[in-house]
Amino acid sequence: MALKLYGAAMSPCTSRVMTCLHEKEADFELIPIDLFAGEHKQLPFLAKNPFGQIPALEDGDLSLFESRAISAYVAEKYKEAGHDLIRCQSLKEAAEVKVWMEVESQQYHPAISPIIFQFFAAPLQGKVPDQTIIDENLEKLGKVLDVYEEKLSRTKYLAGDFYSLADLFHLSFTYYFMKTPCANLINERPHVKAWWEDISSRPAFQKVASAMTFGEKGN
Repeated sequence: MALKLYGAAMSPCTSRVMTCLHEKEADFELIPIDLFAGEHKQLPFLAKNPFGQIPALEDGDLSLFESRAISAYVAEKYKEAGHDLIRCQSLKEAAEVKVWMEVESQQYHPAISPIIFQFFAAPLQGKVPDQTIIDENLEKLGKVLDVYEEKLSRTKYLAGDFYSLADLFHLSFTYYFMKTPCANLINERPHVKAWWEDISSRPAFQKVASAMTFGEKGN
């Protein structure tokens, strides 16, 4: 039975899960949720995620929300298929993956997500992007990327010389970030730039990126 993923293809969090599903060669159905109509804030979707945020996943009688938790579940469920995203054969490497998954969640995401909101979501709400918020978070993101630059000078990927969920979790928001005038923050750091060009060229993400048209609408 195919997994059911409720979300929107242009959503960074939905596309995070879709990328993981493609990496694991899993059979799934994307069931579109109309964000502009507020479908995610209404029943029946609220029964899947009471916080009213996409995506949500159904696997038989199991219902999950939170994109990172869903992706971790998919990576474990299909650990014998596709690319090993969690390094299930090595306790040490698996621990490194978990560390950098936390770094993405606790350090990288809080800095990059407000920037993406200002450039892409604020105009949809009839607001002018707040340059003060953008600048404050660019400073925070730059400091995080300095740490990444040093780490990636020693290993090809964040958790080691292997691609993992730790890298995958960065893809969607960075994809949109690279469509902003701030892309030089990535490009001026050679090891970060090389890492980004590597992970964003993976076939699993390319399948997803082709539907991430939020940026092309000029929003």
